[in-house]
Amino acid sequence: MNDLIGKTPFFRLIIPVAGAIISSPFLPDNGLLPAFLSLSGLLFILLSFLRGEHHQFTRRWIFGAGTYLFLFALTLLQCQEQRAGSEYNFPEKNRAYLAVLLEIPVEKERSVQCPVRTAPPLEKKVMLYLEKSNRAAVLQPGDEIIFTAQPEPFRNFGNPGEWDYAGYMRNRGFSARDFLSTGEWELTGRRRATPYLLAQRCRMNVLNFYRSLGLEGETYAFIAAVTLGYKAYLSDDIKEAFRASGTAHLLAVSGLHTGIIYLILSLLLSPLGHRGKGFRIRQWVIILMLWCYAFVAGLSPSVVRAVIMLSLYCLGRLQQVRSFTANTLAAAAFLILIFQPNSLYDISFQMSFGAVFSILWFQPRIAALAKPRNKALAYLWNLVALSLSAQLGLFPLVLYNFGTFPTWFFLSNILMVPLMGIIIYSMIPLLLTSWLQASLSGFPEWLPQLLRHLVQLLTNAMLHIVQFMESLPSAQLTGLHISLPSAILLLLFIFLFSHFIYKQRPRTLIIALSSLLSFQLLLLREQLQTAPVQLVVFNSSPHSEISLYADETRYPIAIPDNGLLQHPRKKILRLSDGSFNHFTANDTFRVDILILSHYCCFDAEQLCRLFQPSLIVLDSSLPRYTAATIRNRCLARGIPIHDVRQNGAYSLNF
Repeated sequence: MNDLIGKTPFFRLIIPVAGAIISSPFLPDNGLLPAFLSLSGLLFILLSFLRGEHHQFTRRWIFGAGTYLFLFALTLLQCQEQRAGSEYNFPEKNRAYLAVLLEIPVEKERSVQCPVRTAPPLEKKVMLYLEKSNRAAVLQPGDEIIFTAQPEPFRNFGNPGEWDYAGYMRNRGFSARDFLSTGEWELTGRRRATPYLLAQRCRMNVLNFYRSLGLEGETYAFIAAVTLGYKAYLSDDIKEAFRASGTAHLLAVSGLHTGIIYLILSLLLSPLGHRGKGFRIRQWVIILMLWCYAFVAGLSPSVVRAVIMLSLYCLGRLQQVRSFTANTLAAAAFLILIFQPNSLYDISFQMSFGAVFSILWFQPRIAALAKPRNKALAYLWNLVALSLSAQLGLFPLVLYNFGTFPTWFFLSNILMVPLMGIIIYSMIPLLLTSWLQASLSGFPEWLPQLLRHLVQLLTNAMLHIVQFMESLPSAQLTGLHISLPSAILLLLFIFLFSHFIYKQRPRTLIIALSSLLSFQLLLLREQLQTAPVQLVVFNSSPHSEISLYADETRYPIAIPDNGLLQHPRKKILRLSDGSFNHFTANDTFRVDILILSHYCCFDAEQLCRLFQPSLIVLDSSLPRYTAATIRNRCLARGIPIHDVRQNGAYSLNF
């Protein structure tokens, strides 16, 4: 491990950057602390150059401390600026905003999703959902619009065990959202042109070109995802099939995809030579072409990550570094985090860098366990070693983020990684011949048609393999969620124990086994502290959902439309129509909890004459106006009320 840190200077530089990102939410949100730390860091760096020659080695820590302080301050400032950019501070009234469309609009079931950035002085990223119309269907990145709205902040539903959607959107830099009808927005007729917007328009044109080739349905969606990193057309079923088979990484443009493009470019430019001036020109041309590809792919984060890695690899080759090293990977991560600190919380960032580091760490060790002489067996063994290497490092991250584990991942990757390469290789002649057919009148039509059928055949074969792997017995183990501390301890054990096997150092074994013991104790503690079964009124607008919740699973139970719910200690009454509107009673009926559902004409005064609840729960099936009316009248009477739309799900221990 010391060898890794000693030979990976960029790994050491990532430490203060990651520390600043993680600690940023807990530090004062002002510019004084970053300014103080950066000045202190610069002072330490200056002092390191003033020391005498005989103290250079013993006091080298001064320069390191100064560098750490400066990087920590710089990253902290970046975090504060990004957090301020995603903070919700829109006025609480309708107002006109000028905005620019940032990305390709995505057609949803009932609307068109458009990420925009509003113009100064309130420069914020807002996710707009436009009512479907002919105008919305032809919007392009860079189009300038005027809309009138009162954007609302992102809110989670507040249901137990749910995904933090609001936090995810904040990490992406969005501060608000709104739905606009056709009459609430207009095009100004102007179109902005920044490098990113031009890249998005270029990506949109390539997607349209794919359609002109005759690619349709799942083939079109798959090709758009694996060549341009555009996943909007992929169905949820396909995404889940890839996830269950352990091949979800194939859907994201990563080192595998850009590596294939690198190999193609390197082969085409091989006449320039393998040394001297020609070799240098070759590497610079490859870097330029890789960034041209990133531009065509819309400068999406996954593509940019992969291109940065390969660009650094090319620069390393110019310095006679023959292989992709951990320092190259750390340098790529450092460059991304220093400019986009929130990338650390991006699951695709974690999985991408985690997979590459795992391959660099484990693959040579696993591949050395066997040396097949047969070329076919050697190729197969390398695929197994590659797949196993990636999964070993990603295993704790997958458990933490998804709570699942694909049991057939090794077989899936053996079959699909080579097939993915063939599909990408096949797309190049298809694109070339289609372009030649459009440019030259005498070009034979049968050739691009033949290549298109080949690409469709290969894509359909891959999708069928994925769906078959998903259907195998115990294809995916579920319910395996672990906490973040558990994931970190498990990662430590996996990497340290493998390092012990390789280096045979007792201290490494002691630390590895201590990590495993701590992991097991933490897991035991989490299992012993299992949350009790709860009766939950979920926020599932516009529906009513009342279920039992235990072990991160919802268990439906029989709920009467009008009547008492079973509970060992509480008297819980649910009403969902106007059956009680004309009832009279001499005494009020005492209940602990009164749940109101569905009915739009509840009379709050009548309910108070019939019932004496300790708490009223308004579920998510109630019309918003009805819920607001009941809420105001009950609060005026001093009756506690819980509106699940506003306050999140209501939970009660069973």
